Amino acid sequence: MSLGHLHLLPAAAAGGDRFAKALLVLGALLVLGALLSGLARRSFLSLTSLFVLAGFALGHGELGFLHFDPRSGFVAELAIVALVVILFRDGLEVEGEMIQTAWHLPVRKLVLAMPVTCGLVAVVTHVVTDLTWTESFLVGALLSPTDPVLSSSVVTNPRVPRLVRHSLNLESGLNDGLALPAVLALSAALRTDGGHFHVVTFVLQDVLLGLVTGLVVAFAAAKIVPRGRRLDEVMPAHQKSLYTLGVAFATYGIAVLPPRANGLIAVYVAAILFGTLRPDMRASFEQRAVDIVEIVKLGVFVVFGSLLSLDAMFGDGWAAVAIVAFLLLVARPVAVIAALAGTRQSWDTKLFMAWFGPKGVATMTFSLLVLADRIPQRDRIFNLAALAVFVSIIAHGVTDTMGVDWIARRGEQPAPAPSGTST
Repeated sequence: MSLGHLHLLPAAAAGGDRFAKALLVLGALLVLGALLSGLARRSFLSLTSLFVLAGFALGHGELGFLHFDPRSGFVAELAIVALVVILFRDGLEVEGEMIQTAWHLPVRKLVLAMPVTCGLVAVVTHVVTDLTWTESFLVGALLSPTDPVLSSSVVTNPRVPRLVRHSLNLESGLNDGLALPAVLALSAALRTDGGHFHVVTFVLQDVLLGLVTGLVVAFAAAKIVPRGRRLDEVMPAHQKSLYTLGVAFATYGIAVLPPRANGLIAVYVAAILFGTLRPDMRASFEQRAVDIVEIVKLGVFVVFGSLLSLDAMFGDGWAAVAIVAFLLLVARPVAVIAALAGTRQSWDTKLFMAWFGPKGVATMTFSLLVLADRIPQRDRIFNLAALAVFVSIIAHGVTDTMGVDWIARRGEQPAPAPSGTST
C-alpha cells in the first residue's frame, strides 16, 4: 500500500483530526514560545504559564479545539514521561559535594514540612467542605509535593544562592515519590472495591527497592561506558546525550517491572549517582537535552490545561478558593518556616523557599490516578487539585523572575557591621 493511501486506514480516519489538531497546537506553541522567549527573560512572563493558559483556552474550558479524555491512559502516561525526563535532568544537576555538606535543609522540608502542609490543608478542607476526614487528607496529600518543573527556572539560575538551589531541587525531586504512599493509602481506604494498601510492603518493596534499583542501574550504566579519549572515539557527543536519556527510561522500566518498585524514586536516585560517577556524560546531556525537556514540559502542561474548565474547578465555590489560597499563602510558608526553625538561614532565605513550592506535574499525575480510581468523590478531589495547580502555575510563573531578582539582591547586600562599629 502506498503512503498516499494511509489516510484511508480506519484508525487514522477515526482519530486523524484529533491528532492533527494536537500537532498543530504543539507546533504553533513551539514557534510562539521561541518568539516570546526573549520577552520572558526580560519580564515577569513565564512560558509555562502561557502554555497552560493556551491549553485551557483551546480545550474543555473555552473553545473545545483540543479534546483529551482525562481518564485515558495517554494523559497519565504523558505525565509520567514528563516526570521521568525532568526528574532525571534535575537529579543530574544535584552536586555530590552539596549532598554531603548541605543535606539538612531538604531533609527538614521533606520530613517536617510535607506532613505539616498535608495536615494543615486537610483540616481546612474538612472545615470548609463536606468532605470526610479521609477525603480531606487525600486532598492534602495531593497538594503537599512541590514541582521541579515549575521551579526549574529558580533551581537552575546561578543568581540564586547555591544552597537554596540545591535545597529546592532536592526537595522537589524526592517529595513526589515520598508523597505517593499517602496518596495510595488514602485512595485504598476510600475505594469502593475493597482494595487494601500495606505500608510495610510499600516501604520495603516500592521505596527501598526503588532506591536499590536506581543505584544498581546507574552504577552499571556508568561502568559500561569507556572514559577519556576512548569514549570520544566510540561515542559522539549527541550519542552521549541519548545514552544518558536511555538510562533514565531504562531505570523507570526496570523499576516498575515485577516486583514493582517506585520508578520515580529509582529515576531520581539513578540520576544523582550517574551524574556523580560520570560528569562527562552529564555535561553532554545538559548541553543537548534542553529541547527535549522543553517539549515534554510544553506537551504535559498544554494537555493538562485542555482538561480544565472553570465550572469544574470552582465546583466547590468559595471553599475551593479558600483551600488554594490557604495552601499557597499559609500552609506551605508555615510548614517550611517551622521546618527550618533553629537553622542559621536568614528570613529572606526561608521566605524564598517557603514561596517557591509550586504544585505541578506530581500533583497532576496523582490526581489523575485518583480520577481513574473507584473513589466516590474523585471528581471533586481532582478539581480541587486542578485548581491548585492552575493557580500555582500562574502565581509562581509570574513571580519566578521577580523572586530571583529579589533573592539575588539580598545576597549581594553587605553583611551588617558589628555592633559598636562606626559607619
